[in-house]
Amino acid sequence: MKAFLAQCKGARIPVKADLPLCDYSTFRIGGKTDLALFPTTVEQFSLQLAMLSQSGLKYKVVGNGSNVLFSDAGYRGVMVFTTELKQYRFDKDTLYAQSGAGLGRVCTEASKQGYEGFAFGCGIPGTVGGGVYMNAGAYGGQISDVLISSEVYDTAHNRVFTLTADEHELAYRHSIFAEHPEYIILSSTFALRRGNAEEIMQKVKEQAASRREKQPLSYPSAGSTFKRPAGHFAGKLIEDAGLKGLRVGGAVVSEKHAGFVINEGGATAADVLALVEQIKERVHAQFGVRLECEFEYIGE
Repeated sequence: MKAFLAQCKGARIPVKADLPLCDYSTFRIGGKTDLALFPTTVEQFSLQLAMLSQSGLKYKVVGNGSNVLFSDAGYRGVMVFTTELKQYRFDKDTLYAQSGAGLGRVCTEASKQGYEGFAFGCGIPGTVGGGVYMNAGAYGGQISDVLISSEVYDTAHNRVFTLTADEHELAYRHSIFAEHPEYIILSSTFALRRGNAEEIMQKVKEQAASRREKQPLSYPSAGSTFKRPAGHFAGKLIEDAGLKGLRVGGAVVSEKHAGFVINEGGATAADVLALVEQIKERVHAQFGVRLECEFEYIGE
């Protein structure tokens, strides 16, 4: 750890120690991480990844913490947040975005400029990198509909290379990155297709209204708690099982939308995990369906 800190100092890389992860999670849950990095350029990000790979330290790359649950015990290692990698630009028929750019912001700007295919992402709180990693989608659209390629850092071989859309192996909430944790997304490029700006923005407004009406947006959460099981909707299964309002500590199944586990105040990661297990067990017992979490648990 000392050698890594000295290396960061020599490279003029700012490091934060004992960072409370609850402040960097939409769940507002989590202990402290030993060290945290916030790269501001793709070049700096690549350098930090190379340094971390060589150091032998445990590390994890995350976006804005919108689809994760941090451990109450925190993280013994280095957490790298991509949120300062937020540049994006439109260039003729393509859109380039760094991995830490807000997916909702990028999609909203594309929609405002009259480009089709991005309305689905306007209300998604994650980053572009997280969206590509999970093939994020909503309202009938998803990342795979517009993705052209990604620039990727391979921590195992200290190299940067390009993945085409097909090489991402995108499927429902899945990509090649699940099987290759050594691949870290630096940036992505998307295809632009002109449409009717007024019609696109009307669709965006309708989706935003639907989210406000149906989802518990006023409470901390990680969004949809479970992936959609084949032939079913997780929220409906949970509601039909009579689990709305089910509580463990400060973690509660939302009364507004059963597909959301929310932090109603003071919830711990242990509360969330215990509640998730109860939901899984009771849904399986009643309907024979096994639910799978959509968020990632990070920690000890």
